Amino acid sequence: MEFSISGSSLKTLSRSITCLARIGNELVFQSSPSQLSLHTLNSSRSAYQSITFKPDFFDVYSVSGALVQCSVLLKAICSVLRTPIASIDHLNVVLPDSDSSKVQWTLECFNGMRKSYWITCNVEPDIQHLSLDRRKLPSSFVVRPRDLNQLLSNFQSTLQEITIIATQLSALPLDAADEMGGKSVELRSYLDPTKENDSSLHTQLWIDPTEEFVQYTHSGDPVDVTFGVKELKAFLAYCEGCEVDVHLYLDKAGEPILMAPKFGLDDDGSTSNFDASLVLATMLVSQLNNGGNSSQPHPTVANNRAPENQATKGNTCENPSDHTRIWSELS
Repeated sequence: MEFSISGSSLKTLSRSITCLARIGNELVFQSSPSQLSLHTLNSSRSAYQSITFKPDFFDVYSVSGALVQCSVLLKAICSVLRTPIASIDHLNVVLPDSDSSKVQWTLECFNGMRKSYWITCNVEPDIQHLSLDRRKLPSSFVVRPRDLNQLLSNFQSTLQEITIIATQLSALPLDAADEMGGKSVELRSYLDPTKENDSSLHTQLWIDPTEEFVQYTHSGDPVDVTFGVKELKAFLAYCEGCEVDVHLYLDKAGEPILMAPKFGLDDDGSTSNFDASLVLATMLVSQLNNGGNSSQPHPTVANNRAPENQATKGNTCENPSDHTRIWSELS
């Protein structure tokens, strides 16, 4: 396996490695003539990320054989990429043969300096494959990473898990419903009920998806998922750096949540020379019946709603605070 990369593609690869390093410790390379795939799985096996690159993503890309695979420690690759990307002309990565114990990373810098690293690799890695059909996940929304980060800034920085509750859009105008009318998505901080004397701040945000999201799809009964904030923020940073929206797919408590970049009008990355996905495990117990101490009602669901409950939004975005209701209490 050998590939060479430079320019904006090198920046994307570096950004991908940084995101993967925030998820897991070991990186698995799977190289075939059609694509290069990078996979990682966290130690608790609750988060799995995969990033794939097509051959035209690279300046040079070659594979001897149907499939070449190996694994390396992510901290070793991060050490290689500590050199400022702006000072690197191009990067060469070579795995001499399928039985090699080391993979060579060479940085050719603009100042004429060449840096070579030999990283120990495992040619018989523990390969994990996760197949999740996003088309079978009934609820989804598309959001700009910066907008979602602004919403998350209302929560404590030490928060480890967050709950997303999706309900059906109300057919009533905002002034015809109660004070929560139109705000059919809730973000809620999850606090471990087994911890005593917990002085963490419990926060709930009610959101109008027609204003805060680019697209929102949900019908039927309310559903909720509770998952890790750390991995969510890592993927948001990755998508923001790539200047793409993020598409979140969810089903219900206990079922995995899927995140992927939203490239233009397609959902499968077919118009881009790279694609990514992040799958997170969710808590088995639903939080719908374990609400906080807030007396605010959940958004109402109209019985005469059209069968297709989908909202889309253009590229303009108003102040999120105009369409978001926040409640906090120190427990």
